[in-house]
Amino acid sequence: MILPQASKLSKAERDTGGAHTNTIEGYFSIFKRGMTGVYQHCSSRHLKRYLAEFDFRYNQRIAMGINDSERTEAALRGIVGKRTYQVSLGVGG
Repeated sequence: MILPQASKLSKAERDTGGAHTNTIEGYFSIFKRGMTGVYQHCSSRHLKRYLAEFDFRYNQRIAMGINDSERTEAALRGIVGKRTYQVSLGVGG
């Protein structure tokens, strides 16, 4: 059996700039909950779109000090100039 070894890191080596394992676990839990609860399926073709949506949700959450009206305004500002789904697929007008 191999036991984990304690490492002696300097403060500079320990400083991750605020990134922790909990950060990615929190993001992944929001992504997983949304994918299983809302969308149920994600094709690889559209994965970047799903990730962008959950990126927005994670960065615009209440824990970041953003309320519902501010989040709505940010979402509406973000749609300016975006193409519709049909146009991006070359379907319709």
